[in-house]
Amino acid sequence: MRLARIMASDVFDYRAFATRKLATIGPKYLPFADVATDEVPLSRLLRLSLFQITVGMALVLIVGTLNRVMIVELEVPASLVAVMLALPLIFAPFRTLIGFKSDVHVSALGLRRVPYIWKGTLYQFGGFAIMPFSLLVLSGYGEAVDAPLWLGYGSAALSFLLVGAGIHTVQTVGLALATDLVREEDQPKVVGLMYVMLLFGMVFSALIFGTLLEDYTPGRLIQVIQGAAVVTAVLNLLAMWQQEARDRTRAQQMKAARPIQFTEAWTSLIRRPGMIRLLVVIGLGTFGFGMADVLLEPYGGQVLGLSVASTTKLTALFALGTLIGFGIASRVLGRGASPIHYAIVGALIGMPGFLAIILSSLSASIILFLAGTFATGLGTGLFGHATLTATIRSAPANQIGLALGAWGAVQATAAGIGIALAGIVRDLIVGLQHITGNAPETPYNFVFSVEVLFLAAALVVTLPFLKNRTGTSMSSHADAGRMDSTESHSKPMEVS
Repeated sequence: MRLARIMASDVFDYRAFATRKLATIGPKYLPFADVATDEVPLSRLLRLSLFQITVGMALVLIVGTLNRVMIVELEVPASLVAVMLALPLIFAPFRTLIGFKSDVHVSALGLRRVPYIWKGTLYQFGGFAIMPFSLLVLSGYGEAVDAPLWLGYGSAALSFLLVGAGIHTVQTVGLALATDLVREEDQPKVVGLMYVMLLFGMVFSALIFGTLLEDYTPGRLIQVIQGAAVVTAVLNLLAMWQQEARDRTRAQQMKAARPIQFTEAWTSLIRRPGMIRLLVVIGLGTFGFGMADVLLEPYGGQVLGLSVASTTKLTALFALGTLIGFGIASRVLGRGASPIHYAIVGALIGMPGFLAIILSSLSASIILFLAGTFATGLGTGLFGHATLTATIRSAPANQIGLALGAWGAVQATAAGIGIALAGIVRDLIVGLQHITGNAPETPYNFVFSVEVLFLAAALVVTLPFLKNRTGTSMSSHADAGRMDSTESHSKPMEVS
């Protein structure tokens, strides 16, 4: 018996030793693992980040997989496909309202964020449930050839609108919940973790969808899209489970409090020093980085003669740069660095990145093209993480959802417009080639030059932040319970 107790004690000590070792290894080798605390362990944060996996899956399915299937296999006109893919952007401006509603939501259990994540999940599920059938009707496939045209248009538009509404709702409120769970100084790290999981979701789902649809059939399309609906519901349920504590005291306080109108809250937010300027910087920078999204792969193939396999790997290279940018920003911002400073650094990295891509066509240098692609990804990661952190720090604690919604609305709208205009401008210049005799790289280089100009404009708008060394007035979440903008509940955000 004594020997058994000694052996059991040794096993227990070994397990404790192993646990301590894993705890020390995690923050060193796992990105953003040091955001975990005893109150909010890493396992809980990783489980919450599953909502970003479903968002990434939906983005890949809509923008990537269905884009190709609709045009090639279903033979839907490209212009109609472009309109359908743009429909989810209609809800981008409403992210501000969604975030605000999650801030002030009154529930008998004191829940604010979870109900809206669940609503967004239902929107995504409903959109994916009807999408494959609506696409088959839209294309006139099989027995759908005699179906009324309006039925295909209407059902397809409804499915894309529902998925878009779900994406914007789940991501906005999910990020707000993530920042609610951690300390203020850890918010940049948790934001970085969430966006790393978004990238992982996009990469893994792209590989899975590509494998499943390798031998395309209409039946397989239905299975894949409706399977995505089920996976979305399951993962989001796991993400929400026991994340937001029930608080009847808070519920009673919110029920008794004076209702705050959206216009009042929005006015209070944008009156904060530097907020409008910050949103302008976000719009200009996102537009500048976003225009290249649809042109890098065609540029590599048409101008530099890269194979389909080689251009496909550009996405991985760009994502690697973005991931490194997120990692750098999360680490330095978590130590109290200035978000505006690193947003500027991101833009300054992006500008020579686009110039390298332009010069690669003049020298036929693939190495220069790859270096430029990586640099633009790195700049995108730094700029996106830094501006999101600046937006969070600019708002009081009871307006985090509203602030995240404002960031998301500006970012998504600017990215969508940038992508659309990049394609339009490229096609217009290509259409003039028989008159002007432009080289194949001219349409692409013109768009890349415009991106450099927009990033330069974003830098110009940030100059007042640098002139005022105390930066914009960023709120202290500890004093953010009051909505009156005249009260002194803010702290400066250092920008130098």
